[in-house]
Amino acid sequence: MTQPTTIPRALAAGAPAAGGMRFYLTTHKRHWLRLTDVPLFLKSEHFDRAIKWDEARGPYAVDSGGFMELKNKGTWTRSPRQYVDDLRRIWEHVGPYDWAAQQDWMCEEAIIHGGTFQGQHFVGTHLSVAEHQRRTVANFLELRSLAPDLRIAPVLQGRSIPEYERCVELFENAGVDLRREPVVGLGSVCRLQSTREGAAIVTAMAAHGFKLHGFGFKILGLERVGHLLASADSAAWSSHARRRPPLPGHTTHKNCANCIDYALKWRTRVISAIPTHRQTLLIDRSAA
Repeated sequence: MTQPTTIPRALAAGAPAAGGMRFYLTTHKRHWLRLTDVPLFLKSEHFDRAIKWDEARGPYAVDSGGFMELKNKGTWTRSPRQYVDDLRRIWEHVGPYDWAAQQDWMCEEAIIHGGTFQGQHFVGTHLSVAEHQRRTVANFLELRSLAPDLRIAPVLQGRSIPEYERCVELFENAGVDLRREPVVGLGSVCRLQSTREGAAIVTAMAAHGFKLHGFGFKILGLERVGHLLASADSAAWSSHARRRPPLPGHTTHKNCANCIDYALKWRTRVISAIPTHRQTLLIDRSAA
């Protein structure tokens, strides 16, 4: 199998751009990679059926798709070996990505206990938070063993500060120096990001000196703790567009929930809405 090239991007994975934070636009439209140089965030499974590959114009990162995997199946059905093979194929065809998230185990109540929440059905893993954390660390170690050359990011999991601290300890006991990692994902905070509890978790983890990535962050979360993150991603533009009429001239679709023009305009509005003294946190590294 062809090995990924060792030639890095202009900026190494995780490297800051003038002290800034990289804000990824989350999308399921992989062809957007050839349409914009704005940082994009895509799930690995969106490349599964790719026949024609689009080379990335700008930076991008890869999500493992763990939320939907555990939501719908209650376990990981894609093996670490399969995931590594997928990541290598993406790297070779699309270009070097900034990083790819490990196959972590989220700790939200719905993921663990199952049930219906906000109209979505979760099968539930019916495991403990401690077991989710153990499996998360074990998966990272296996992925790194299988592919030490790939940029795979560890992800911290928990539901409270003590639990996240325990996850840090598990990684450290396994020999993983999280402070030296280019990116450390902060999982299971998406629904807490705009709350005091969520802000406290981000603050506590940032205090360790980790280069944190915030999954699924929206404007309220960025206003609270954006200055503590190395990067963040958001797909909120799509639900925002779904509740509104299409942009002027966009008469071919009912709304702009899948529209790159809307997504880019939304991203610009989000960055502009951040208080002035924090706007520098959201500059694009690609422009550095």
